[in-house]
Amino acid sequence: MSTKSLLAQKHNLSTPENQIKFLESSALTLFSDKLKQQSLFPLTTNKLEIFQINVGKLCNQVCKHCHVDAGPDRKEIMTRDTMQLCLDTIVKSGAHTVDLTGGAPEMNPNFRWFVEELTKLNRNIIVRCNLTIIVANKKYYDLPTFFKKHKIEVVSSLPYFTASKTDSQRGDGVFEKSIQALKMLNGVGYGLEGTDLKLNLVYNPSGAFLPADQMALETEFKEKLKSLYDIRFNSLYAITNLPISRFLEYLVRSENYDDYMEKLVNAYNPIAAENVMCRNTLSVSWDGFIYDCDFNQMLDLKIDTENKFQHLSNFDIDSINKRNIKVNQHCYGCTAGAGSSCGGSVI
Repeated sequence: MSTKSLLAQKHNLSTPENQIKFLESSALTLFSDKLKQQSLFPLTTNKLEIFQINVGKLCNQVCKHCHVDAGPDRKEIMTRDTMQLCLDTIVKSGAHTVDLTGGAPEMNPNFRWFVEELTKLNRNIIVRCNLTIIVANKKYYDLPTFFKKHKIEVVSSLPYFTASKTDSQRGDGVFEKSIQALKMLNGVGYGLEGTDLKLNLVYNPSGAFLPADQMALETEFKEKLKSLYDIRFNSLYAITNLPISRFLEYLVRSENYDDYMEKLVNAYNPIAAENVMCRNTLSVSWDGFIYDCDFNQMLDLKIDTENKFQHLSNFDIDSINKRNIKVNQHCYGCTAGAGSSCGGSVI
C-alpha cells in the first residue's frame, strides 16, 4: 500500500474535516500562494447573480464521481420552511438565477411547490436533473412537461455517448435510461431550434484526467447523439472532477492522487482564477447554511463574513458582498486549463 493510501486511512476520508487535512498534507504549492502571485488573494466577490440551492442529498443513483456523496439512503432533505427562507433571501439578494441541485432535486417532496414559488419571483430557474429520475417511476414521467411549463433550464450529466463509459461512472443501465429521458425532453421541445427550452449536458471525465476542450466535446457529442439516437441539445459543459468526497477516495484507492493533483497545479490558469464561479454565486445547503460554492459546501467550509452571517435565517447582503472567499487545495480543480464551473469552462 502506498504512503498516500496509508495517510488516507489515517485521516479517514469519510469526514469533510479529514478530507481537508489530507489535501493540505501534500507538498504541493498552496492554492492561496498561487492567488497571491497574481494579487488575487484574498479572493473577493463580484455582484451576486446566482443562488445555487441543494434541496437534499437523496438520489436514485450512486455515481462514482459524486462530490455530494448522494444516494438512495441519504436522509438530508430541505424542508418547506427552509425553502421559504430561500425564497425570502432570493428577493433580498437580487440574484437573477436560481440553480436547483441535489441529489436528485425532484425527489424532494416539496420540489414542485418550490419551483412554482420561484416562478412567481420571475427568476431564471435551472434544475440539475440526472435524467434517469424521469423514467424511474410513473410519478416522474410528467417532469418534462412540468419543466416546460415553468421554462426551466435543464442541465443533465451524460459522461459519454456510449453505454460502457456512462454506466461505468453512473451505474448499470443508466445510459439506456438517460437516452430514453433525453428523447422525452426533446419530445416536448427541449434542445430544439426555435424553442427557448434549454437542455444542456454535463461531461465529467471518468478517470484521473482533465476534460478535453469543451467546444470540441460539444461538437462530437452533438454529432454522435444526433446520428445514433436522433437526440438534440443546446450546450455541453465540461467540468473538472474536484478531489473531494467519492472522487478523492477513488484517486487514493487507484494511487492516482499525486499525479492528478500535479496535473491540476501545473494546469493552473490565472485567467480562470479571475473568473471562478464563487465570485458571483452563493451555495445553500439543504439545512439553510451558506457557502461560497457547492464544493466548499461538501467540505463544510461555510462563508466567512465579518458578522458571521452563515445561515439564511440571518442573511445580510452587505456582509455577503464584502466577504473574502474561502479557498483550499481543491480549488485547483476550478482553475485548471480553461477553468471549471457549474456552467462548464470559464474561458
